[in-house]
Formats: sequence, structure tokens, C-alpha cells
Amino acid sequence: MAIDLKSMNHSQLSDLIARAQARQRELVREKAARLRDKIHALVEAEGLGIDDVLGSRAKRSAVVRKVKPKYRNPATGETWTGRGKRPRWFSAALSAGKKEKDLLIG
Repeated sequence: MAIDLKSMNHSQLSDLIARAQARQRELVREKAARLRDKIHALVEAEGLGIDDVLGSRAKRSAVVRKVKPKYRNPATGETWTGRGKRPRWFSAALSAGKKEKDLLIG
């Protein structure tokens, strides 16, 4: 199936790209489902369960650990863990002459 890209306008190309990306995601999901089914069949054929093969790692990877806040905005009480992009209030406080240690929690 040949598609004449030169005859398409911007809107048509955008639509084509969106549909192609959606199809690509669909194919990945289908492939993953087939692979998952194969893995389950292999594990069951051996008389084991998924937990027996993967152990507790499979369970641990799904757990999201909450990180305690490290910094607090004295004006508003907002907090930041120190991970990821700095919040605006933190950058503004540093620009105003505060030090990181001034914003530390306890």
C-alpha cells in the first residue's frame, strides 16, 4: 500500500501519523499479551506459579514508596522531597538570598 505523502496537507499528515502511532501501540500491546501467554504456559507446564519463578521481586516492583519531604517553604508550608525539578518557591527563595539549609525540615 503506497501512500503519496507529497499530495497530503498538514492536517492529513498529522492524522496519518496519529493513526500510525495508535496502531503501533496496539501492535506492542498485542505482542506483549502473546508473550505473557507464552510465559504463563511455560511456567504452568513446569508445574510452577509466576511467584515461584519471579519471586518477591515482581511484587516489590509494583510498590511505590513515598519519600519524606526534605524542604519546606516557610511562607506557605509547601514541601519538596529534594527529588526532581526544583519547585518555583524553592528557586525563588534561593534567589532571594536564602540557603538550602535554611529551608530544610527539622
